[in-house]
Amino acid sequence: MAFRRGGFALTPPSIVVFMISLVLAAIALLVHYAGMRIPIVSAAHMFDLLAIGYIVLMVGVLFRGV
Repeated sequence: MAFRRGGFALTPPSIVVFMISLVLAAIALLVHYAGMRIPIVSAAHMFDLLAIGYIVLMVGVLFRGV
């Protein structure tokens, strides 16, 4: 069920989109707080990964059928 406020119709994201954003955010948090070393995600790119996870979730909420 879409929630309409202003010009936007907000919808809940699909399970796949939610899980992708959750995994990206969890990896970023593990690199920062647990000190894990992941070759693709360095400490310099940790914020970028967290932002990508948030953007994926935002796209899932703003666009219907994603």
